Amino acid sequence: MDQYREALGARHYSPRTEKIYSRWVVRFLHFHKYQHPEEMAEHEINVYLNHLARDRQVSASTQNQALSAILFMYRHLLGREVGALENLIRAKKSVRVPVVMDRSEVDLVLSHLQGRVRLLVELLYGCGLRLSEGLRLRVKDLDHVRNEIIIHNGKGNRDRVVMFPTSLKQDLKDHLRRVKHIFEADLRAGFGKVVLPNALGRKYPRASREWRWQWVFPQEKRWRDKRTGMQGRHHMDATIIQRAVKQSVYKSGLVKRISCHTFRHSFATHLLEGGYDIRTVQTLLGHKDLRTTMIYTHVLNRGPAGVQSPLDNLRGAYTDQLKNPDKDIR
Repeated sequence: MDQYREALGARHYSPRTEKIYSRWVVRFLHFHKYQHPEEMAEHEINVYLNHLARDRQVSASTQNQALSAILFMYRHLLGREVGALENLIRAKKSVRVPVVMDRSEVDLVLSHLQGRVRLLVELLYGCGLRLSEGLRLRVKDLDHVRNEIIIHNGKGNRDRVVMFPTSLKQDLKDHLRRVKHIFEADLRAGFGKVVLPNALGRKYPRASREWRWQWVFPQEKRWRDKRTGMQGRHHMDATIIQRAVKQSVYKSGLVKRISCHTFRHSFATHLLEGGYDIRTVQTLLGHKDLRTTMIYTHVLNRGPAGVQSPLDNLRGAYTDQLKNPDKDIR
């Protein structure tokens, strides 16, 4: 498993993907009673994937994720190509309409958030960011002059540029002023280093102590790297934001299943409702395929919500006939 994780890291897979893929490989080996992968082939892979679809009733995306993790092990670790997976039961792919909040509901949920948590969630909605993208923002990614925010290493290891919400500029400046004060105090105490992406830490040894590389949303307590023993500040943990949003939704009294990702769905839908081109929305969201962005057209007011039910025309028709006997209601 150490070799498997090293192979993922060498190909610049994200830490989260590395963690999820490793879990799937362990589950695959556990299912086959820890038989060595070299002794297994297409048949064992088929049996496990069919077990996921038939017995565990996982979604199609979950089954594909498990398959990708297993194929990576065979191709890049064992140096074997997996043949055709015959008689494979594919989990049924469901088309889900994303949960979207109205503008008033977004404002209501935000009203129960405070401090840096609210500022981050406002960025998620104002820029259409994923939670991981918002947490990984560094000071240098905020361009106050060009009114742009650069998102590095998004999903699929792609960079993109999004707008800088004007209403958040002053709040972010005040927030960064407080963060810089903490950063300078850490430097005076002998700390202040931040983890740099890929091999930049070796290429630029002093960059980890530079202000521009610091996280926009650092954690409150210093973090210690178990491998090197170095102390610094990582970015905020995702669970802090997720719990805060969940509690805010509860206080708001909303019954929709709202998460941090719902703000991204709402961002896309509200832009389309405002008349923006779907290609522009695709670019802002960082979608590789336009079909992924097209799902937001299903929840626009021009769809089912904009059609009047025939029942609404039927109600009261008989009453009108009693009041006006000469009126034809056919």
